[in-house]
Amino acid sequence: MAKRGAPFVVYRDPSGRQHLVALTGSEVVTIGRQPASLVSLTWDAAVSRVHAALERVGEEWTLVDDGGSRNGSFLNGSRCYGRRRLASGDVIRVGATTLLYLVPTARQDSDSTAAISSKRVPAVTDAQRRVLTALCRPLVRERYAAPAGNREIADELVLSVETVKTHLHALVEAFGLQDLPHGAKRSELARRALETGAITEDELLAEARGR
Repeated sequence: MAKRGAPFVVYRDPSGRQHLVALTGSEVVTIGRQPASLVSLTWDAAVSRVHAALERVGEEWTLVDDGGSRNGSFLNGSRCYGRRRLASGDVIRVGATTLLYLVPTARQDSDSTAAISSKRVPAVTDAQRRVLTALCRPLVRERYAAPAGNREIADELVLSVETVKTHLHALVEAFGLQDLPHGAKRSELARRALETGAITEDELLAEARGR
């Protein structure tokens, strides 16, 4: 269980089981295939035994890859060389495994939170709203889950994957997220939809109960 207010990373193993690692009690959190790593990805053959690390610098956390891993580490879709500062919602990929770095709302910068909250909720079509709702639905079914994937959304709404992609592309533009790295857009879109009230948790919970 994560300590209240502490940053953490969350990821899934091949069986779909969710793992949450709180970034507390240590200045360095190792990521690798060996069981001794604090983020131990023993099943991922593309991850080196000692692959990368999460390292605290003051009050911030960074992703560190010193070049020792065979396949590299990626932050929001861009390869990480050396040290990169992390922000809540950042997507880290090592091997075939994706990790989501999150900071509970209480720890996030108040100015950033205010800026997000003050933004106008963009107008979306009914079809786009259904896609956005399906994208966000896992976030209320399971705490800190990743947003739904394209195939999951398509199956739920009985749409083609290409149609889902078209709607998501339009939603990314409507929310002004087109300049984000590709790997960060989905998580940020879901987060922004909930924070601006475009999709409310009450709506998602009500729909989930009715399914």
